[in-house]
Amino acid sequence: MSRIGRLPVAIPAGVTVNVSENNLVSVKGPMGQLSQQIHPDMIIQLEGNVLTVSRPSEQKNHKSLHGLSRTLINNMVVGVTSGFTRTLDIVGVGYRAQVQGKNLLINIGYSHPVEMPPADGISFECPSPTRIVVKGIDKQLVGAVAANVRSVRKPEPYLGKGIKYDDEVIRRKEGKTGK
Repeated sequence: MSRIGRLPVAIPAGVTVNVSENNLVSVKGPMGQLSQQIHPDMIIQLEGNVLTVSRPSEQKNHKSLHGLSRTLINNMVVGVTSGFTRTLDIVGVGYRAQVQGKNLLINIGYSHPVEMPPADGISFECPSPTRIVVKGIDKQLVGAVAANVRSVRKPEPYLGKGIKYDDEVIRRKEGKTGK
């Protein structure tokens, strides 16, 4: 049995979950609404404020879908209750970021500032000029937008300059050795 898949998903107060035909799960909470199409073979049961996911057989593809389906539903419940954030740090002299309206404006060593508009349901914050916070209710979208921001200037291994995740460790290389 899948260790993650067999765990029940607790539904907090103020959150409503609907499972319609073909396992279309929609979750509505205080921060917004999300919906996800879960594989039709998975069995989703809603009993009171607990949701359980089970699989119809012990086939390999059903085993792999079991934990995934439960995690997708749990991420939707967590997203509409508290949301997700991803923090990025900017390392380098003169590198900085700021929020202008809803857009993120990054000065990262190019001849022009890079302007990034947010996707639907995503917001940017800059608590300091060298820190960017990406917020949203969809975990996949928050991660994808954070990866796009990081791809503007990935950290390089010699001085560590660039945009990195706050928990990312950059493997440093030794520079040239002189005589």
